[in-house]
Amino acid sequence: MEVLIRKAYKEDATEAIPLIMEAIGDISRQMTGETEKTAIYDEFIQLFTRTDNRHSYLNTYIAEMNGRVAGVLVFYTAEQAIILDANLEAYLSNKKGTAVTIDPETAPGEWYIDTVVVDPTYRGHGIGTKLLSYAEQLVKDSGGGKLSLNVELEKDAAIRLYNRLGFVTLCPWTIIGEPFHHMVKTVFAD
Repeated sequence: MEVLIRKAYKEDATEAIPLIMEAIGDISRQMTGETEKTAIYDEFIQLFTRTDNRHSYLNTYIAEMNGRVAGVLVFYTAEQAIILDANLEAYLSNKKGTAVTIDPETAPGEWYIDTVVVDPTYRGHGIGTKLLSYAEQLVKDSGGGKLSLNVELEKDAAIRLYNRLGFVTLCPWTIIGEPFHHMVKTVFAD
């Protein structure tokens, strides 16, 4: 089966958001300012269709298979993250009436894979690897650089995949008080 990777459209929100929520788990509460699953979903739909935050469709790529969203990649630079997260902090602070801070997830100068997730229906077809390779190609096309991601310590299968693809654990990282591995791959231009 053929997998098409493309930029996301606003209309992808209803299929992409449940996958993003599954991938980021408890972080979804921090990113939306909500605690109930339905409210988190509704808020993510709104954030996805906006243009000013990390979860915008503008920073999202879709792996499409048989006309369906089979996987999602959320991807941006560290420099973009500063602006995107400042916008999200302002939005959430206004919404909650109190200051909200978003934990940084990437180091300066990196290209950051915020989220990569495959729909359970389509797992085992190499879609996750294709999405990661797509991100790497985007970095190559832009002159090369460091490609990074964070992974929870207990996600052994994901860590093995990232290692196989050339990512190395650079340092420990903390997001909402939880420990992660910060993994980096140096990508050279063609």
